[in-house]
Amino acid sequence: MKSNRYMHKSLKLKCMGVLSLFLMLAGCSLKEAPPLNIYTLMPPKAEAFAQSPYRNKVLKVSFPLSIREPLSYKMTYSYSMHERGYYQNSQWSNSIGKLIQGNLIQTLQKSRLYKAVLPFQSSVPEDMRLESVVYDLCHYIRGNDSYAVVSIEFALVDMRSGKLIKSRRFTYKEPTPTVDAAGYAAATNRVMDRLSLDLLEWIR
Repeated sequence: MKSNRYMHKSLKLKCMGVLSLFLMLAGCSLKEAPPLNIYTLMPPKAEAFAQSPYRNKVLKVSFPLSIREPLSYKMTYSYSMHERGYYQNSQWSNSIGKLIQGNLIQTLQKSRLYKAVLPFQSSVPEDMRLESVVYDLCHYIRGNDSYAVVSIEFALVDMRSGKLIKSRRFTYKEPTPTVDAAGYAAATNRVMDRLSLDLLEWIR
């Protein structure tokens, strides 16, 4: 009986020791985990045009396609020609594809070039459609140089005839104020402002 009590006490002490070690490790991992930084694309700058040949047309904006990485929450960086990665503790506030689509819709709505500008998911019949393909969207770090690259091709399609009206690829390279995700997000927002204005001039 005495031996059993000693064995029970020893087992209890071992269990308490394992539990204490687990809690210590868990506490350390929680303390070391850095906070997640969230970035977004700000509303674009755009003004209304007094006249437009499309004023009685309905335009739908398709969700962008990508020929490289999926258009997700992840923020991409590159240190060399053959290497690309994702920031671990920083991300976009939504899928970058949805953020781009939302910015395009807001830009075109503000311009009043069209009777209505709607997302592709809308059930309303459209006269025209704006399609886009993202060729590059990344933070490049090359030695002392740090810059955001945005390269998107647009196609304006007449949905009544099914014919391509016109297409153009826009490419921008913008220096980042800091060599991190925050600097990349700031530079990307500056690019999207420029892209919004250039896109409107091209469409009209």
